[in-house]
Parts: sequence; C-alpha cells; structure tokens
Amino acid sequence: MNIKMKIVHVEDFIHPDAGYQVNLLGRLQTMQGHQVDVVTGELEKIPDVLTVFFGRENIHARDERFRQESGVRIHRIPLFGWYSGRAIFRPIRLLRQVLSLKPDVVFVHGEDTVTGMLFIMLSRWLPFPIVLDCHMLEMASKNKYSEYFRSFYRKFITPIILRRNIPLIRVVDSDFVQKFLGIPLSHTDLLSFGTDTNHFKPDTTVKARLREELGFKADCYLVIYAGKLDEDKGGKFLSAALKDRLPKNEDKQVDFLIIGNAVGEYGAEVEEELAASENKIVRLPTQRYFDLAKYYQMADLVIFPKQCSMTFFEAQSCGLPVLFEENEINDLRATKQNAFTFALESVDDFRAKLVDLAARSSEERSEYSRNARNFVLESYNYVPIAQQFTDVLERAIRQWRITSKSSS
Repeated sequence: MNIKMKIVHVEDFIHPDAGYQVNLLGRLQTMQGHQVDVVTGELEKIPDVLTVFFGRENIHARDERFRQESGVRIHRIPLFGWYSGRAIFRPIRLLRQVLSLKPDVVFVHGEDTVTGMLFIMLSRWLPFPIVLDCHMLEMASKNKYSEYFRSFYRKFITPIILRRNIPLIRVVDSDFVQKFLGIPLSHTDLLSFGTDTNHFKPDTTVKARLREELGFKADCYLVIYAGKLDEDKGGKFLSAALKDRLPKNEDKQVDFLIIGNAVGEYGAEVEEELAASENKIVRLPTQRYFDLAKYYQMADLVIFPKQCSMTFFEAQSCGLPVLFEENEINDLRATKQNAFTFALESVDDFRAKLVDLAARSSEERSEYSRNARNFVLESYNYVPIAQQFTDVLERAIRQWRITSKSSS
C-alpha cells in the first residue's frame, strides 16, 4: 500500500519526556513519512504516582519541545477522572478531538480500557478504521471484579471485534486475550516492544568520560538503576539490599548509579536508607528518555529490583546485561546469556548475584554485553518493528475500505 497516512494514537496517559511505546512509535512513524497525532488525557487528573516522576510543570512547553524533536503533536483532553488505572475521558470531547484531526486510522491503546471499549462499540459508525493493542499479562491482572468484567467483555465486546475484524496487536507473548477475553490468538498480531538501536548503542568514549565526571573509578564494576523509586518498582527492596557493603570479590569494587526521583513518605525512607549505604552510590534525578543512553553506556550492569520497565530494551541495546526478578517474562528474556534473574523478593539472592557478576572475567562480561546488544538487534530493534505496526494500520485501512464499499 505504501501510503502516507494521518495516524492518531489514543492513549490514556503520555508524558513527552518518557520512553513509553507511543513516544517511540509515534516518532518513528513520522520518520516513515506519516502525520502523527496523540490524543491523551490532561495531566491534572492523572494520579501523582504517574506524573510525579517527570513532573507536570510547563507541560505544554514540554509537549511542544516533543513536537519539535519528533514531529508528533500531543492533544490533551479533559478527564472526568482516573479509576482503576484507567483514564475516564469526557467522551464527547474525546470524539470531537479525534474527528477534528480527520485521521486515516486511529490506534487505540488498550483494548480493555473504557476508551478502548467506547471506540469498539462505536466502530460501525466511525469514519475511519481502528486498531487495538493489548499489554496485559495474567500476573498483572489483579482486580476483585476482574471475572465479572471478563464475562461482560466476552459477551458484548469480543463479538464486535471479531465481527468487524478489528485488528488487535499483542505486545507481549501471552495468551491473555484468548484465555480471558475469548479473542483467538489467530485474530491477533504479535509485535514486541523494542528500542531505537541507532540511538541506544555502546560507546566506550562516553563510558570513560562520564565515569570521570561522576567520580567513578575507570575499573570499578558499575551497576545502574534508572526508574521510579516507588513501591511498584521496588524502591525499598533496592535500598535495603544496598544498605550493607557488598563484599569485594577479587578486589573488584561494586559502585552504583541510581537515577530517578523518590517522592512522598515512601520515597523519603528510600532516600534515607540509600544515603546511609556503606556502598558508593551516586544519585541523579529523573532524566529525559533520550538522555538515558549515555548513562547506560558508562555502566556494566543494569538492575530492576521489582517490575521491569521498557528501559530493559534500551539498556540491553547499549550492551548492558540485566539482573531482574524471576517471573515468566523475565525467564524468557534471559535465555540468550544476556540477562540474569534473582529469586523473587530475595534480598540475599539479589546481593549474591551482584557479587558473583562483578567477579566474572572481563572476557565473560564482554560476551554478556555482546549477547545483550544482539538480543535486541535480532528481535527488539524497534525501527523495523515500528514498520510492522504501520503495516497493520495500513491493512486496517484496506479492510475498512472494502467493508465500507460492500455495505454502501
């Protein structure tokens, strides 16, 4: 088809300084030659736990900077509020905004959100096709009303998706939509997360220079964490694990660079414990997504104390092995000798793994680094993956045009 499209992404929450899927996908789609807009919720009604990490200040100026850097325009719509991790849009305002952009196709992120279900139920009358995606895993779906919701979805929403042949993209390799929502996997496309490997890549020059600037020895074993320091990301787990000095193994010193804001009472306790650590820790505030590359380039290992975010791919793309907790997804991601797991919620195992990895030979560490980079290049290079997303959008337009002609 190879057409230039007007693409509108509808997403509950987006921050221009973050590295969410929409930020990266939208930027790459503009590079493909398409016009891209994002319709999302106003930050005033988004919970502090989501916005405090990057802040709400001067958001319109930051949205404009994102547009200048990426070509993607962000449109913020008033919300009724936020409930159970979902934005509750003012539906008339939302639809008016999307319609005013005259899209060729609308990519609605989250097939099981209130917004997603709204677009699905209205799809018959919309003057454009829609595409959906699903990020959900069974282990993340923990709501006491979930079974009632799934029953409702299977009975009323799934039949519309199947009858109207609405494309659904799974971004994690899980059978969640089939098992709980009754949508056959054969109806879906599986397209992974990933990163821009042209930006996130190893750079030994940066490594030497930045280590010197931040006061690390050139030969130390440098461990980095970049992300929120809240309960979901394991802030207290990390601070507790680093409280006591890690034993040296063959005189290899283990140092830490921890990037990210800690807020509230929980965050204050994390900061207090990190400040009292017997290990060398350099603290930096939250950094913009594309500024993270240089910090990954200077480190030897990246850690995820609890939930693993999409920064996994950026770190691996920079040649960083990963240490994260055991679960079904992380176990799969660690099969290429590119990452390591520690026992769930075990501070002792986490510390033992840090000591063990620091003691590995430089040859072993170089091999892990190559494996990490190759792992992303082979399966999670987002440049071709973004094109695959665009291909699904083009397919949706073709199908919609055929359906529209046959029904007219």
